[in-house]
Amino acid sequence: MKYQRKDAKAHSRATMRGIWAAANTPFTADGAIDEEGYRRNVEHWISDLGIDGLFIAGKQGEFFSMSVDERKRMFDLSVEAAGGRAQTIMSCSDQNMDVVIDLARHAQACGADYIVVHAPILHFFKQQDETLLRYYEAIASKVDIGMALWSHPDSGYLMSPELCNRLADIETVVAIKYSVPRAMYKALTALAGDRILVSTASEEEWLDNVLELGWQLYLCSSPPYTLQTKADRRMAEYTALAFAGKAEESRAVSASLQGVRDAFRKSKPAEKPHAHQKYWQELLGQVGGAVRQPLLELTDAEKRLTRAAFEECGLKLR
Repeated sequence: MKYQRKDAKAHSRATMRGIWAAANTPFTADGAIDEEGYRRNVEHWISDLGIDGLFIAGKQGEFFSMSVDERKRMFDLSVEAAGGRAQTIMSCSDQNMDVVIDLARHAQACGADYIVVHAPILHFFKQQDETLLRYYEAIASKVDIGMALWSHPDSGYLMSPELCNRLADIETVVAIKYSVPRAMYKALTALAGDRILVSTASEEEWLDNVLELGWQLYLCSSPPYTLQTKADRRMAEYTALAFAGKAEESRAVSASLQGVRDAFRKSKPAEKPHAHQKYWQELLGQVGGAVRQPLLELTDAEKRLTRAAFEECGLKLR
């Protein structure tokens, strides 16, 4: 770690900034992790796209299909491939707290910058606040590395801004990926923005959140590497303009990406987000690879539709 436990919040405030991407995990046809393909992706994301941080082994990375040892391997591989040129945040989410803590300890030991832990599924609960407070306190007591919270609908509930405000008092809680309606993350920004960095995965809302809420961190999904190329870094461009306070210029650049956003969204079949994204990456020249069961692959017809949308979206390849 580059900081002491007591300095986690200050360190994150100073360095946890810019565009962070949720990394995919490319698999070979026989289901193995394509380590060389992943290295090539990381090199492209950092060197060509200028991505500031990588979110490793999360939902985008199909963590749910990987063993604990495979997830640890992805942590090690990512720290090595990034080589200090981009920061890393390791997803330690799991239903079993022993696994969460084991992964968190490994992330800390291997040189990760931060960890992220999503709110667990709580069976039969209707008022979760005290349980969740103890949950995150327990994890924080076992490791010193800065931790981001993560609340999303897949848990079966959303953590309230008031609860997240309480969680922000934990010494090592530094950020939150808050996949909730805008009114909720706006309220949390007002309540706890002085103690944690609030972010959400929506690229289409990112610009407004920089300009209107003063956000400094996009944490994070796949748009940083699905909506950009080495020759067309409009997300990075409008972000830099927004950080510089050039609102009108940044909005114009962001608006010019709408055709790409629409093409990506409209060509994505229901229940196949991972396969669709991986095929789109391959069209971009990245390594997509196969998905793991029980996820579904694209049909030939779905690939044709995606390719047609890609070719007409206006994204510059050269």
